[in-house]
Amino acid sequence: MLKTGDLGAEFSALMLLLPLRSMGPMRVTDLAELKQADPSTISRQVAQLVKAGLARREADPADGRASRLAVTDAGLAACERLGTARVALLERALSDWPADRVDTFAQLFHEFNTSVEALLRTDLGAPPRENA
Repeated sequence: MLKTGDLGAEFSALMLLLPLRSMGPMRVTDLAELKQADPSTISRQVAQLVKAGLARREADPADGRASRLAVTDAGLAACERLGTARVALLERALSDWPADRVDTFAQLFHEFNTSVEALLRTDLGAPPRENA
């Protein structure tokens, strides 16, 4: 677990902020599908984010009866803290590695992430999402 101080929500809930930041507001059901998790679990985690002021519910422009979850300014600040903590952890983990191995690892890890993202978008049929 990253040492980020108290952000007002469990770590698993905080991890929902990252796709919301990068993909934009989305319905809880879409977030559950993206995370391949049970909607009731995601709903509980979303409630933590909203209570902590890290996310807010807003009307879905495509369906006024539904709501979407969006990251607040406090949520964006939490994402920055999470990112800083992640970088610090990686720096410690790789501190004894030679620079050329770190570079190779970074290149291979980037390729891996790109491949996984492409797979998730195509093979798993993740629908393209309009960001507002």
